[in-house]
This record gives sequence, structure tokens and C-alpha cells, in this order.
Amino acid sequence: MPLLIYLKQLNQMSKNYILIIFISVMITGCQSTFGPSAIQNTHPAYNQSIVNTLSQQMLLNLVRLKYRESPYFLKVSSITSALTFAGSLGIDAEADLGPGGNLIKPSFGVSYADRPTISYIPLQGEDFLKSVLSSISLDALLVMTQSGWSIERVFGISVERMNNLYNAPSASGPSPDIEPEYKRFKRMTSIFRTLQLQDSIELGTDIENDSKTENISIKLNLKKTNKELYKELTELLEIPYENKQSRALKITNNFLTHQKNELTIRTRSISGILYYLSQNIEVPEQHIKDGLVTVTKTKSQKLFDWSDTPAGNFFKIKSSEEFPENAYLAVPYRDYWYYISDNDLQSKSTFMLLNQLFGLQAGQTNFSGPTLTLPVR
Repeated sequence: MPLLIYLKQLNQMSKNYILIIFISVMITGCQSTFGPSAIQNTHPAYNQSIVNTLSQQMLLNLVRLKYRESPYFLKVSSITSALTFAGSLGIDAEADLGPGGNLIKPSFGVSYADRPTISYIPLQGEDFLKSVLSSISLDALLVMTQSGWSIERVFGISVERMNNLYNAPSASGPSPDIEPEYKRFKRMTSIFRTLQLQDSIELGTDIENDSKTENISIKLNLKKTNKELYKELTELLEIPYENKQSRALKITNNFLTHQKNELTIRTRSISGILYYLSQNIEVPEQHIKDGLVTVTKTKSQKLFDWSDTPAGNFFKIKSSEEFPENAYLAVPYRDYWYYISDNDLQSKSTFMLLNQLFGLQAGQTNFSGPTLTLPVR
């Protein structure tokens, strides 16, 4: 057989062999990169990234409110990921028959790329503002307390007034100059929590026999309740003391038609809750000296401690010049880091409750603002 024909046949056989190997590699790569495996590889990472960025956005907006700056919310509307797979195959032949000569020089390559595109929608417009500025419904309080949240925590951050007990109403906006009224309200929520732990209190709906209408009521089981504690509660709420085994108190939000046996509640809006929680932020001394924040003082002109309020008792944001190593969540702002400590379980729980209330109140709103689409490289 002539040498040239032999080399051509050998060249063709090598091409076929390498082609088989290349196709096998491509099939294996496709199986591990596309299809169900792609979801397993990318879904947890996208999920974690979205949770972190939305939590950082909420924390940043709380800090902005402390400095009397406008908050701003972006919602991730969609994530589109395009996976591309490419391969190359080449082969060269030489007729060098000397010692150590190479007859065939194969070459091939495989590459893939993940090009996600993320779309953001600004939360704005009339519907969003109404939902953020409107008071939280009594049904929302019912949902939160029935889903396992402490009544002391839920009422402590979302209720502004109950009967004649006030929960720092001036804290529902920018930081006030003078300490707010809150101590009697705080004692009331503490009693509620004690009764909740004793299974002596339940927040639910009650149907009136005469009108067949459902009303939200607090039912007290006095059989398990310390009488002195219950008597203190009735004095705080200014309701008649009744020595019965059980008692249901109707909850309303109408202060104009308040009855003696009713609990009249004024709830905060999401905006009011955000302001209230932002009060207990640890502000750097230099920022206080520069007049960047309002310093709240007591009636005796001492520095007021926001951590003593019903909301501050459950939530605190710290600050540091360096990135905090023990941070559960941290954001940079004005050359400082503001963060929630990873071992501060009370603040983490309240932050989770805040996100749930925000989603319940504003998460179902239809938004018609512009969409910001960013290709990620």
C-alpha cells in the first residue's frame, strides 16, 4: 500500500476516534450542566442571593430613616438564565517518518457560559404608598398571633394605642426630641404575654348571636389566671373588673364609639413600624456631633434609651467602623457598617416579623413602574 494512502486512512481513523471521544464528553457535560442538574446547581445560589439582597435592602432603609432620608424598595420580578455550550475539534497530520516524529496532532476544546438576566421593579405608585401608609388591619394581628408569634412582640411593634395606653406614638415618624409615652402600654403587653404562656388568652373571631357577624375578640380564660394579674390588666385598660371564669373582649379600631367592655386599638402602618424600629439604631458619636441625627432626650434632658421601649426591647441595630465578623446582616452607610448581630435572636426574630408584615401589607400590590433589567457578567 502506498505510504500516502496509508497515512490518509490512519488520519481518517484517528479523526473518527477523537470525534467519538469529543461527542461523549459533550453529552456528559450537557447532562451535568443543563436540565435538572442545572436547577440543582443554580437554584439554591439564586435563592440565597435574593434573600440576602432583599434583607440588606430592608436594613438599609431602616438606617436611612434614622438619618431622615427617603427609603426605596426594589423588587426582583424575574431571573432569566441562558446557558450556552460550545466545542471545537481539530486535527493535523504530518508525513515525518523520522525518529520521534508525530504523524497526527489532534486538538479539541469544550466551553460553557451562564448569562443570567435579572429584572427589578421599583415599588412605587399610588397603590404601594397607600398600602405602606395605611394602618395594618386587625386581621393581620390575628394572623400573626395565631401563627405562633408572641403577642408581646406583635403588639409591641405594630400597635400604637390600646384604649388609653400609648405605645410611643411620636416614634411613628422621624425621631422625636422628647421621650414618648410607652411604659403603661409595655406593662400591658407583658401581662398579655404571661397570659399567652399560661394558655389563658386567645385572639380570634367571635360571632354575635343577634347580628351573625364576626368580630375579632380577645378571650380570657380566668380560671387559669392569677386574679391579681387580671385585676392589674383591667385597671390598665380601664375596663370593668368581672370575676368570671371566662370573658371575651371585643376588639375594634373605632375610638369614636368606644364601649367600656371593648378594646379599641389603633395599629401602626408599615411606614410607622419602620420608623419605630429605626429609632433604636446605634449611631456613631461623630454623626451625633455633626448633627446628622436627632437625639431624643428625657424630660430631665438626659439621653433617652430607646431599647426600653416595646419595640426597642426586641430590636437593635449596631454600628462599627470595620466590617463586623459576627454580623447576621450588615450594610455599609456613611463610612460605617450597620448590622444585626448573629447571636441577637430577638432582633433577628423581629426582623423576620417585619418582613412578614411588609409582605402581608404591601406584597400583593400591583406595580406599574418601569422595569430595570441588568445582564450579569
